[in-house]
Order: sequence, then structure tokens, then C-alpha cells
Amino acid sequence: MNTEPSLPVVAGPALRSAPQVQALISYLEQEAQPMIVLDTEYNILAANTAYQRQFGTADKPYIGHKCYRVSHHYHVPCDQAGEHCPMKKAFEKRGPDRVLHIHHTPRGPEHVDVELRPILDEQREVVAYVERLAVVRNASARPSAEGLVGRSAAFNAALSALQRVAPSMLPVLLQGESGTGKELFARAVHEASERAHGPFVVVDCSGLTETLFESELFGHEKGSFTGANARKHGLVEMAQGGTLFLDEIGDVPLAMQVKLLRLIESGTFRRVGGLETLHADFRLVSATHKPLKAMMADGRFRQDLYYRISAFPIHLPALRERNDDIPLLVNSMLQRSAAGKGKITLDPAAMRRLQAYDWPGNIRELRNVLERALLFADDRVIRLEHLPTDLHPTVGAPPTATLQGMTTAGAPADETLRQALRSFSGTRRELAAHLGMSERTLYRRMKALGLA
Repeated sequence: MNTEPSLPVVAGPALRSAPQVQALISYLEQEAQPMIVLDTEYNILAANTAYQRQFGTADKPYIGHKCYRVSHHYHVPCDQAGEHCPMKKAFEKRGPDRVLHIHHTPRGPEHVDVELRPILDEQREVVAYVERLAVVRNASARPSAEGLVGRSAAFNAALSALQRVAPSMLPVLLQGESGTGKELFARAVHEASERAHGPFVVVDCSGLTETLFESELFGHEKGSFTGANARKHGLVEMAQGGTLFLDEIGDVPLAMQVKLLRLIESGTFRRVGGLETLHADFRLVSATHKPLKAMMADGRFRQDLYYRISAFPIHLPALRERNDDIPLLVNSMLQRSAAGKGKITLDPAAMRRLQAYDWPGNIRELRNVLERALLFADDRVIRLEHLPTDLHPTVGAPPTATLQGMTTAGAPADETLRQALRSFSGTRRELAAHLGMSERTLYRRMKALGLA
């Protein structure tokens, strides 16, 4: 329980006299969401009760402290640590800025959606900022037995886009290679939307013939074709009030694309063999690993349908684009596999091998490899010999010398990192890519070693 009084203020005379700031501080306490007031030097001036409950602890005071120290444990502002700084952007724009960050909270690292608004005086000079924080509940920055897991820059970019579009009714198109977790992202869109109380209905578009696809989607009337012994409600009807997820929409036959377009445009449909016009009520999320734009060019996918389903496209990164997340994903998958049967661990050499591989099958392939390895791990420790023999490092992976200097978590050992800093002539971002980690992770390691 935080012992600090509600809305304490630490500010200089000029700031205390600013009427905009005083009015804002009085207003904050009425807000249900966690909110804080910051001065122009990154100091936290005030916090409402909702912030104190979600982010405050008695042993870690935050009033009067720098926001980047409290949220990130940085010694410098976020932009100097290789991250997007909403305060810098809000100052430049004289307007609000929003970003998804990973914050240190009493529960551990969590994804937090941050919106920062500048407070301007009569001369349009920034005198303070108000920050709204919302913990993202549909993804985890720690090992988790369910849902989306990740904290790399590529994963956070996709998650940030998801958080922006979820409250709207815009159609979402999830694009990415096979095995990147498109259904999990689609479910996360549904759960973060106002339709979370409704059904989430999946339509697997791959492998369905034209006749079967129409019957599955729209349903059919009794006697409409041989074998139709009763009326069947289609998946569109089952999705009423919820979300309809069209997985692998690139596989929809051309003839059915016309009927699908009519459904989306008019919001109406008929069952196969029926005369009654029915009204649909669903949020549309689609996904594909196919190049829809190339398919439009050669006539395999309708242009008008593409622009209907792709109002908000989201790129889901391949596993090789989020190499930093492999230890986190591995720990999450092993948690799920353990299911109360005892802890499962991974030998450091096996982890290095997993991080050096290119993963053409992405997360699905990683899960299959771990499940196979568990069958050989009699002492519940997965070792190098338990992994498939064809799991070789691929072209573009960190060099052998670097891999040999890796820690258990898959990051470079201290001396390896020092050597890389001495010998590498590129930028910090290029060095991070060379070492197979994010720029943010590299900065944290450099800071810990006194090299930042």
C-alpha cells in the first residue's frame, strides 16, 4: 500500500502558479485510468489513485523522480536509450504522442500503452505534461502459459498497431509467414475490442471447395442439396455480435470472393437454398501468408475485396525478425508443456543452437522442435543432442566466436561484448543486429558494464 498522500506535488514556484497545471492536478483524481503529471525535466509531479494502485509501491517512491528511471530503470531519457520518447515527440509537435513501452511494474515487466499530452501556457510554451498509462492485458513480456508473448521491437510494433485498431470497427488484415501466430493476434484484436463479450468465430479458408465454403460461411436450408437433411446456421450467423476471423483468406475461390465482397459491403447474406435476406453483425479480421497484391496483379484475388479487407494491415514478424524473443518463447512453451509435471529446463548450448537457426516454420516449428526434444529429455533437461540434426546455424547468424561467448539467456557474455565494442566500426543499431539482439537490449548491457 502506497503511503504517499493523494496527488502530492513537487514543483517550483513558476510551475505551481501555472493555472493549467493546478487545474489538471485537481482533475486527475476523477480519472479511473492511471495518470501522472510530469514537468519539462521528466520529473513526476503528481499521480492519481489509479496510478498508485497499479504502479506504486511503498518501497519505491516515484514523486519527484525521473519518469524514465521509474518506468525503465534507465539513467537517461528513452530516446537516448534507443527507444521512442513520447515527451520529446509531444514537445516537438505541441500535441499528444502515443507509444507502447515495456515498463517495470510491481508485477514485473509489462507492456504499457502510454499517451502523453503537453500542457501549454498562453504563449504556447510547454509547462508540463499529463501521461495516461494502460497495461496491455492481451500480451505478456514475461514467460506465460497462454496468449501472446514477446518484448522485441518487431513484436512490440505489431502489438502497438493491434492496440490502436482494436477499439474501432475497421477490418484488420494480418499478414505474415506461416506459423507467426496469426490466430493468436486475431483473438487478441477481438479481446481488446468492445465485442470481447461476443463470439470469436474462425473460418479456415484453406482446402474448402466453392460449394462447401458457401455452406460453411452462410449455412443452408433443409433440402437445398443432397445430404442437407436439416437447416444449418453458417459461421456468419454464429459470429453475430462478435468477430469473424477469415484465416488464409488468400485461398478463397474467385467465385466466392464475389459473395464475400457482397457480404462485407451490404452486411446481408442468404443461406444456400434460402430466400430470406439475413443481416450480419460482425467485426472482420482476415489473415494470410500469401502475397495478395501479386495475386491481384495476375487476377487470382479481387482488387475490390482486397481494399475492403485491408483497411488496417498489420505485419506479423517472422521469428528470425524477433530473435530476442526466442528465450522468452521457449520458456513459455516449456511452461505450457510442464502443466504441473515439474520444471523443464534448456541447456545453454541448446539455447544457443535455437537462436542461431533461421526458423522458416517460425513459432510453429519452434514448438514442434521443443515437443520432440521433450520425448528424449528423460531428466527434463533439453540438451543439444535432443534437437534435430538438421537444426544448423544459417547464413546471417552471429559468427561462431560470438556464439561461443553467449550466456544462458542467449546474449553475448561480458567479455565477448567488450571485444565486439572494441572491434566493430558500425553504429550501435548495426552492432545490435550483428549480435542478434535489439538495440535496447544492447544499451542495457552496455550500461550495466559502464560502457554506455
